[in-house]
Parts: sequence; C-alpha cells; structure tokens
Amino acid sequence: MSATAERGSPEALLAGLDKDGLLRRLAPLDDGGGPVVRRGGRELVNFASNDYLGLSRHPRVVDAMIDGARRFGAGAGASRLVCGGQPPHHALEEALADAKGGEAALVFSSGYAVAAGCIPVIVGRGDTVILDKLSHACLVDAARASGATVRVIPHNRMDSLEGLLVKSRKRAPDGRVLVVTESLFSMDGDVCPLEEIAGLCERHGAMLWLDEAHATGVLGPQGGGLARMPGAAGRVDFQMGTLGKALGVAGGFLVASRAWIDLMVNRARAFVYSTAPPAAMAHAALEALAISRSAEGDAMRDRLRSHLRALGVPDHPGAIVPLVLGSNRAVLAASASLEEAGLMVPAIRHPTVPRGTARLRVSLSAAHEPAAVQRLRAALDEIKSGLAKGSRENP
Repeated sequence: MSATAERGSPEALLAGLDKDGLLRRLAPLDDGGGPVVRRGGRELVNFASNDYLGLSRHPRVVDAMIDGARRFGAGAGASRLVCGGQPPHHALEEALADAKGGEAALVFSSGYAVAAGCIPVIVGRGDTVILDKLSHACLVDAARASGATVRVIPHNRMDSLEGLLVKSRKRAPDGRVLVVTESLFSMDGDVCPLEEIAGLCERHGAMLWLDEAHATGVLGPQGGGLARMPGAAGRVDFQMGTLGKALGVAGGFLVASRAWIDLMVNRARAFVYSTAPPAAMAHAALEALAISRSAEGDAMRDRLRSHLRALGVPDHPGAIVPLVLGSNRAVLAASASLEEAGLMVPAIRHPTVPRGTARLRVSLSAAHEPAAVQRLRAALDEIKSGLAKGSRENP
C-alpha cells in the first residue's frame, strides 16, 4: 500500500513507522555542509553529503554566489516565461549543453522537477516507459504521472530490457517508447551498461533518458558524465542532471535536442509554472561547472579515486560506497556507533532501498582528508568483522 493510501491517524501511522525502524526525523546541523560539520555541539566528519568535489565551499563558487546576488538579486521574481530569466540562466544552459555534448539545455529548480516536468511531455497514453528497478523515485513518479504504460526491468538486466522492447513495439507499433535509467545509481553506487542500453534502444526505435545526477562532475572526460564516455557520446536522447551534487550549488537540468528543449519551455509544467531559480544560483553553478571541467576538476577526481583506494574499493566507479546490513535496526545502530566515533554515515532504509537491504551509504568527497578516510575504513572494518562474527555464531 502506498503512503498516500494509508489510513489511520497521523499518530498511529508514525507509531507504525517507529515500530518498523522506519521513522525519520530532521536532524539539522549546527553549521553548513563541508567535509567536517557540527551537530549537537560535536564535530563530525561528513560522509553523508553529495558534494563529491567539495565545490559547495570552493572560494570561487562562494564568491560567484555572492557576486550574483549583488548583481542580480536574491530571487528571480517570476517564471522564466514572464520576466524571471536573466543572463546567468542562459549562459549556464549554453555551458551545460557544451559540457554534455548536446544541442541545448534547460535549467529547473531541482532534479525532481526535471523528471516531473519533462517525462510527461515525452510520453503519454499509448506510449511505454521502461524503467530500471532501481531508478530514482522522481523517475518512477514522473513515469506514472505521464499516463504511459510503465514497465520495470530487474536492475541492469539487458535480456529483460530487450524482451520488453520487443513486446512494447508489438503492443503499440506507433507509440513512443522511453527507456529510463541512471548512469550511476544513487544507493548501490554501480553504473548501467550504457553502450548496451543505447544499442538496444537504437535497434528497437526507443528513446533513452539517462539520469546523470551522481555521475556529472565525477565520471567521464572533464566530469561530463557517463554519456560522455567513448562509445556512448551522442547516443542518449535526454540527459538529466543536477547542480546540487558534484557541482555544489542547487537546481537541475535537462540536455537534449534543440527541438525537445523548445518543447519543454512550452509544455513542461514544472518549468512553465515555477518561479525561475535565482540568477545568483546560476551564476555560481556556471563557475562550479568551469572548475569541474578544468585541470583543477581533474585533480579533484584523482583525489576521489585515491580515497576509493584508501577505502579498499579501488575499482568502484563513483563516490558512493554502500555497506548492506539488511535490517533497519542493525543499520540504525551502526550509523549511531559511527557518529559516536565522530563519523557521519547515514542509515538508508525502505522505501529508499528495497526491504531487507538497509545499508550504510558512504559518500566520499575530494574535500575529505586522507586521514579521515583511513578512520572511516577502520570503523567500517570493525562493523564488517562484527557482522562476520555474528554470522558464524548464528549460521
């Protein structure tokens, strides 16, 4: 049963969540983000943030945000189609299209708004959306809202994808088919077989939507994402991304053909009916993108890879490293013990991940000090040792 369909008083529903180890509470920090934060008066090394390159605190990005606010104001004041568009919005969109190898780009207030606004423009009744099972909630929600037939494949199963492409074409020969996946999956930290997916889409006349939220800035030449890797470039119809992770600011974007972007300007409701993101944000994001694409950005990605080696996962593709513990209670206890040791590592539970796969989710940043990563490895090794001991004692 979905959360929206549940019945009972709010108090009873909250009690049920608490009983299942699924109750969440806001836990604000005493100060802002960064590799080291304070909460409850205690200093914690932050392994929970998606600020993969450390750009949210980069002096040039911070200065650009301040300069943007002084020049363009704190808010846009209107939607882009009325009078909210300012030069930084257009400059950022041109730079994003260039960075991602596309014809055009459009900036939104969030990554969620990109999916919610654009997928229902691409597909509707009589069309089909094929989703990877581990696709982000915004992609699932947008697919359902579109009115298209929604089909789901087991994670990264290409045989299932091909079978559904064949069936979809037989069922509706003239309908649009949109394959939706992530490049770097947000909870497992693995990547999709993009070349193979693109080949299947091309063979069966389907369009391809790729969520690059966790790959932009981290993977590919100049941090251009998985879609910029050799063999994949030019084969993705829609590249969705975020400005609030590796680029350290806020907002989302879509890169596609000029015709599709022009159509989104006219029909994507999350764009048409929303106040434009502040121009100061776009001004800062433009600076962050420039850093990411520079030699300095390459050095940051090299630092990330050195952290992965120090953590003992040298072949891991991105900055997200999960440790699956299984039960909600176990992962909550592990997260609490890490916080006692001065390490902030979030406990991820259902519905963010499937039931029975609750996990610690480590997010590395180029801003982390090597010694902090070594501390984390020692703490995680201790947790793994405890799990192995428990397994031996309770076979």
